[in-house]
Amino acid sequence: MSRVLVFSRTTGFRHDSIPAGVEAIRRLNAGTEATEDPGVFTPDGLAGFAAVVFMNTNGEVLTDAGRAALEAYVRGGGGFLGVHSAAATEYGWPFYGDLVGAWFDRHPEVQPATITVCDRDHPATAHLPAAWTRVDEWYDFRSRPDARVLLRVDEPTYEGGAMGADHPVAWCHERLGGRSFYTALGHTIESYAEPAFREHLARALEWVTRADG
Repeated sequence: MSRVLVFSRTTGFRHDSIPAGVEAIRRLNAGTEATEDPGVFTPDGLAGFAAVVFMNTNGEVLTDAGRAALEAYVRGGGGFLGVHSAAATEYGWPFYGDLVGAWFDRHPEVQPATITVCDRDHPATAHLPAAWTRVDEWYDFRSRPDARVLLRVDEPTYEGGAMGADHPVAWCHERLGGRSFYTALGHTIESYAEPAFREHLARALEWVTRADG
């Protein structure tokens, strides 16, 4: 297994699903190390990790030196996986906005909705049904990502969506050097026990670490 760093620091809202999310990544990848210490983000501290996972991070979570280290890591080919409120992180850092793809704007209450799998050729979505119904917190974003969109949520299937017919909730890109994958799913504790969602995370992690070949 590749070495993976899971980072879950928050300086704003803190999801009670963080421990479940960290444990899910540990179970998916035996080489996982977890931390909330921003001091790990140095060139030496990131060396040897195939990917960094931002697990429900929130707010400003890195120092200036840490930001420089993460940017160099990604531009040097390191992988990045952002989960749910990773999109509500580091709003003042333009590189991170490009890396995660889009920043969180707002959400209605947690409720069921149906996701359309719009790209079945990616390993993180190939296992999913064409219409995937599940309970989560459905994020609206400040912009649409310049990325390969994999999943869209169908706004008529829930209350409170404001992005319209093109409402991405998972995407990926390789524009910055390393592979980047973001999924807006993963608000609830229960998400991390769902086989389909765990497979989504597992295949996303394999993709960003290039373990998929």
